[in-house]
Amino acid sequence: MKKVLTGNYAAAEAAALAGVQVASIYPITPATQIGERLSEMSAEGSFGGRLIRVESEHSAMASLLGAASAGARTFTATSSQGLAYMHEMLHWVSGARLPVVMVDVNRALAAPWNLWSDQSDSLSQRDTGWLQFYCASSQEVLDTVLMAFKISEKTFLPSMVVLDGFTLSHTYEPVDVPDEKAVREFLPPWRPESRLDTGAPAAFGSLAGAKDYIRLRRRMAYDMEQALSVIDDVAKEFERLFGRRYEPLAPYRAWDADTVLVIAGAAAGAAEAAVDELRRDGHRAGSLRLRVFRPFPADALRRMLHGGMRLAVVDRSFSQGSEGTFSQEIKAALYSSSPKPVTTGFVAGLGGGDITVDLLKEIWAEAHNGTVNPAETVWMEDAR
Repeated sequence: MKKVLTGNYAAAEAAALAGVQVASIYPITPATQIGERLSEMSAEGSFGGRLIRVESEHSAMASLLGAASAGARTFTATSSQGLAYMHEMLHWVSGARLPVVMVDVNRALAAPWNLWSDQSDSLSQRDTGWLQFYCASSQEVLDTVLMAFKISEKTFLPSMVVLDGFTLSHTYEPVDVPDEKAVREFLPPWRPESRLDTGAPAAFGSLAGAKDYIRLRRRMAYDMEQALSVIDDVAKEFERLFGRRYEPLAPYRAWDADTVLVIAGAAAGAAEAAVDELRRDGHRAGSLRLRVFRPFPADALRRMLHGGMRLAVVDRSFSQGSEGTFSQEIKAALYSSSPKPVTTGFVAGLGGGDITVDLLKEIWAEAHNGTVNPAETVWMEDAR
């Protein structure tokens, strides 16, 4: 069935289709509509899960920690300060190896107070042990939420599905919504072997000494690495059933490019338009969209790029005292490559600044012509 949905409504549709049993969402702009829509669907009878009303985002994740421990399929959504407030509980959920799925609608972090989009909130949680997927369309939001449940339930790692605030969360697009029967074939009910059960008492969340703790962390690190193969397997199955395929990296006219724009999220569409215009002008331009950030697809990145390329990495976040987060990760992944692409980090769009086609063409030209120092971060401020 075709529906015209915002990114937020696509996320809510996916949660209902996935057969979520417990959803706990505290409202925060621009993610509020996800909880509102699930509440409406509950009243209409199209969402059969239980909605828990809580007093904060911290409590929302704490309640899902309990529900997932009892074997329920669980879901939440948040943004910005709400995600920051959840931070403690994110570690509890990932360390407990619970397959919670959360949608984060990107919004800048305060202070100063800001309602608009950048990726600082989700990227500041990169070390919490959550898988992270970055979406570029409402269709991809719906599909990725469905895939995230299957991936999380196979890896026993929670998933964060990320979309740009307002740019994607509030923009209507045609979305192909699969029927419930087909989704159930792809995503059967969740039946974990280990769960809270009063009929079979067991200890959960027990204190661990150093020997057990490091072994558990090492196992978690191994499973995070193996998640890339699970992501690939799930993507192939999803393509077989629904006809749409998603890769961790999405190149666009990049194979013969000499300078490539690297970006994540909805601005990837503007990057592809910029590449088309640059190609019409005779330039060998390309773009590369990062769709999976955790686990980071380092091997795939190294296979895709070569030493003769220049990379212009566009970050909508900045790690104070260092550089843009994506730029950090890409430089680290390419460190052992010889020769390696010349990689320049650009920071743009913080606090909701527009990342336009013209801005991206300017960024591409700066990197291509070598007019900026690759060792330094280039800040591209909104001229308005």
